[in-house]
Amino acid sequence: MNINGITRLIGMVYGTCAFIFPAIVTAEEVGATTSTHTFTPNLAIVNNYVFRGLTQTWNEPALQGGIDYNHADGWYASVWASNISDRQYAKGIVELDLGLGYNGKFTSDDWTWTIGAAGAYYPEANYSKVVPTVAMNGNQSYNNLEINGGIGYKWILFKLSAAVTDYFGVNTSNGYTSGTRWSTYSDLTATIPLSEEIFGQNVTMPLHAGYTNYTAKLASPTPSGGTNPDYADFKVGLAKGFDEGVNLSLAVTHATNNKVYNNTSSIKSSGDNINLGGTHIVVSLAKTF
Repeated sequence: MNINGITRLIGMVYGTCAFIFPAIVTAEEVGATTSTHTFTPNLAIVNNYVFRGLTQTWNEPALQGGIDYNHADGWYASVWASNISDRQYAKGIVELDLGLGYNGKFTSDDWTWTIGAAGAYYPEANYSKVVPTVAMNGNQSYNNLEINGGIGYKWILFKLSAAVTDYFGVNTSNGYTSGTRWSTYSDLTATIPLSEEIFGQNVTMPLHAGYTNYTAKLASPTPSGGTNPDYADFKVGLAKGFDEGVNLSLAVTHATNNKVYNNTSSIKSSGDNINLGGTHIVVSLAKTF
């Protein structure tokens, strides 16, 4: 990622935060007045941005950051950004995510539920900017909007997300048999707290299994013969929390369906191929403020 990309990423996060949260206060200010509102900025560096099992940075590092807002009644909102690869997103540099929803509890504090919406925005990126130009790629953004709901028990959460737009812009204009509205993602995640006597304080083991279900197939098979883009993804990791809001994590991810995602070609140059899925090792250093 070049300096212009970093500058744009920082500027976009700042501008969006200023628009959504025009009166952001620090944690100390919140504590001095009321605990109703909590704002938590965050910043992270990762060696590979992997989303739902697929790399978003062509197996290269990412700078990520945002801010989370939580209300004591359960409402939440978030804004978050990361650099992405223009070898995957035509002319794309930045992904901007916005979230809004509500987290609730049942009669027992161990049982929780959540409902919300999440949007991913890719400024300037468009399928029509693929190089070389493909005739069928019309004016179509990568933007995606989902609604979601979930239920949790202690440190286990099941969440189902459904796209109310074409899933990340996938439709007949870019090689699919139809639009992909109402494609779904099933997400089962457990964040297991490990023994302090053995592992020390603030050590957890994140475990995850997910499944992406498209409502369309590829109109033409890939070189490996795949036409069904559905796939499963898995993650196992270790995370350690330190003082001052610092967190270090290591995870191994894996996504299935090599027939579709292996040997994915760069949209910038021929001969530049990777497996978007497969197995990835992801290292993250993050800090909350």
